[in-house]
Formats: sequence, structure tokens, C-alpha cells
Amino acid sequence: MKAYHFTEVPAEPVEGCPGVSIRWAIGQNMGAPHFILRVIDLQPGASTEHHQHPWEHEVFVLEGEGRVRYAEGELSIGPGSCVYVEPGERHQFTNSGSSVLRIICVIPRP
Repeated sequence: MKAYHFTEVPAEPVEGCPGVSIRWAIGQNMGAPHFILRVIDLQPGASTEHHQHPWEHEVFVLEGEGRVRYAEGELSIGPGSCVYVEPGERHQFTNSGSSVLRIICVIPRP
């Protein structure tokens, strides 16, 4: 077993997304064989790109307020919100609040 505070993992800026950073909290660095756990921070007004991947995402909102855009429209999200992004589904997260939007995002390892 390995345990540490997520802030011990350096935050990296997300290319092409000003105000968005990512911490690769659990994954290859910890020897996790199946999943990657990421902590993503979006500063007020920041967005991820509108994009898609061939894998699913499981997202949990820790703090802040935002919106998630998908094919059918947009959903409001806040602390405690859970979001399942299907494989191949286009999506975008935006911080619509006045403080950081912090999410946990789990994806399968490639």
C-alpha cells in the first residue's frame, strides 16, 4: 500500500487550456495496473478543450461550480456531482464559478 497527499504530486499545465492543471495522482507512478486517478483544477473561467477519447471517464467534483458540455447540451456540476463520460463521447468541462473547480477523473490505463 502507498499513501500520500495529492499535493505531493506536481501539478502540470494542460497544453492548450490556460488555467487548467492536472496531477497524475495514481497510475504508473504507483504501479497501478488498471486505472489512472487524476486531480484536475480549473481556475475561474477556464475550460478543457471540447474533445473525445476512446476510453471512459469517471468524474467526481470535489469543489467549485462548473458546467460539462456534451452532445445533448450542458449540465451544471458542483461538489458531490458524479459524471460518467462514455467512450468516444465529446465533452468539455468549464469553471463557471469564482473559485477553483477541482475534479477527480479516473480513466483506464492504456
